[in-house]
Amino acid sequence: MTGGKFRCLATVIDLCSRRLAGWAIANHRRADLVVDALKATQRTRGSLNGAVMHTDHVAQYCSRAFAEACRSAGVTQSMSAVGSSADNALAESFNATCNRETLQGRRAWNGEHAARLDIFRWLRRYNTVRRHSRLGHRSPIAYEQALRTTSTTLAEAA
Repeated sequence: MTGGKFRCLATVIDLCSRRLAGWAIANHRRADLVVDALKATQRTRGSLNGAVMHTDHVAQYCSRAFAEACRSAGVTQSMSAVGSSADNALAESFNATCNRETLQGRRAWNGEHAARLDIFRWLRRYNTVRRHSRLGHRSPIAYEQALRTTSTTLAEAA
């Protein structure tokens, strides 16, 4: 919350590397917020053809606009069971951590600029510095870099 106004953060997280691949912030929860996050992911990743996007059943992800954005990006939609936050545990955990580490006990930011700056800094830190036990205590980007340098065929490994 900034100055009495809510801001919504929509994120796309790579399940393999835990990298925040795309995100968008808005003062609403309309479908274009999640479409913007998907488009940001396309800018980060390039082609998303063949990717699977797992979400919950909130209206934005069930919208025609989001379904069309996924179709045109080559993304298959996957949704958790209705009312089951455990099916979307990664996103729930990410959001809780983001709130806890950016707000640091405050209920709100002093203004929109301060909020956006704090969130942007945290998201950058999350991808480049923050280590994850699931990734061998590496940051998401360090993990992806290690994957790119790892041999992927037996012929290369031999």
